[in-house]
Amino acid sequence: MFEFFVGHFSYWLTILLLCIGLYGILIKRSLVKKLIGLTILQSAIVIFWVSLANKPGATVPVRDPSIAVSETANYLNPLPHTLMLTAIVVGVATLGVAFSLLIAIWNRYRTLDEKELIEKLK
Repeated sequence: MFEFFVGHFSYWLTILLLCIGLYGILIKRSLVKKLIGLTILQSAIVIFWVSLANKPGATVPVRDPSIAVSETANYLNPLPHTLMLTAIVVGVATLGVAFSLLIAIWNRYRTLDEKELIEKLK
């Protein structure tokens, strides 16, 4: 039983991070905490995709003379890793824009609490 949990550690970590991220987005009232929850959720998705792309016993997709060209099953697929690297870059850019919007909201309304902000906007 313990081996099952250890053998699938990345999936359990993904589930834990997904729950923490969803909790932060849905339950917290502070916009900063919601943004942190969104970032945690994105990290969970990246970990999940990278762990799915893992193939035990495979090697990086660089031409190796010891491996025949016809044995393509022995190579890792670089596409999921490339897509997740792009997702990380887009996530960091989105996080920067979101924080700048939060600074603008703070400067105008002097609050980042969701309910107070909705009351001030009415």
